[in-house]
Amino acid sequence: MTKREFKELFDKHFDALRNYVWYRSGDPDLASDIAQDVFMKLWEKQPAQNNGNIKGLLFKMAGDRFISNYRRKNVELKFKIATETVNYTGSADEKLHYDELKLQYQKALSDMPEKQRIVFLMSRKDNMKYAEIANTLGIGYKAVEKRMSKALGFLKQKIYSREYE
Repeated sequence: MTKREFKELFDKHFDALRNYVWYRSGDPDLASDIAQDVFMKLWEKQPAQNNGNIKGLLFKMAGDRFISNYRRKNVELKFKIATETVNYTGSADEKLHYDELKLQYQKALSDMPEKQRIVFLMSRKDNMKYAEIANTLGIGYKAVEKRMSKALGFLKQKIYSREYE
């Protein structure tokens, strides 16, 4: 592929590719970064395909890159939650109860099914609205509501059942 052919390909597909990632992520900066990375990878690999198949390849690469980025962010979030410290200023008994409750919450969160945990954390930690979560994950609004309801029920069942044992 010559530089001129690559430039034409870039000009023709960059905006559509960036918009595709933007619609999935809701983050225009991330979308631009992923689109640029995909074109850089395409330039490095120089696949032997015609232009009809390259568009599909670009979108496949962008989708894979988005999912990889999302998974990495999810791991970072889990680590952040696990290492998060809160200064608690109460009595010793209250602090002990708080620490126990925090451990129960973290355990319940780690036991929660992944789909529910993702929706719960996006809502509670990232302060995203249900519509934003639906757009980011590529699912329906009602699916987000259902997953959130199940996540809250799961937490309630796990935490309260242990608290009163």
